[in-house]
Amino acid sequence: MTEDGDMAVPADPAVAGWYRFGPAPGSTRGSSVLVGHVDGDTGALGEFAGLYDAGPGDLVEVRRVGAGPVRYRVTARSTVPQDALPPSVFRRGGPPVLTLITCAPPFVPGEGGYQANLVVTAQPLTA
Repeated sequence: MTEDGDMAVPADPAVAGWYRFGPAPGSTRGSSVLVGHVDGDTGALGEFAGLYDAGPGDLVEVRRVGAGPVRYRVTARSTVPQDALPPSVFRRGGPPVLTLITCAPPFVPGEGGYQANLVVTAQPLTA
């Protein structure tokens, strides 16, 4: 979290970050939130650039340190203004989901860059 209470996104576009106040990927309840950049200042693609092409039915694999990977199937995607992420994104209870968040157009340099977020939701695959 930033000093303003906003979710912190890793500075390196090649790195995804986990919202540590919610459940971790692989948890049995709640929304596990991962955030990352679509690109960097140099124009190089970021870790979450592939989310632009993600759609329902696509598979996502989360690799975890100290544990095996967890696989999910994308069920939904939406674009919302940066300051309007729905509270359900950060829920700690209920069925488990993976929520992936990255920046989305429009890009307005004079107003801080990207003005929206792409939110991709996925459900865990059963073994």
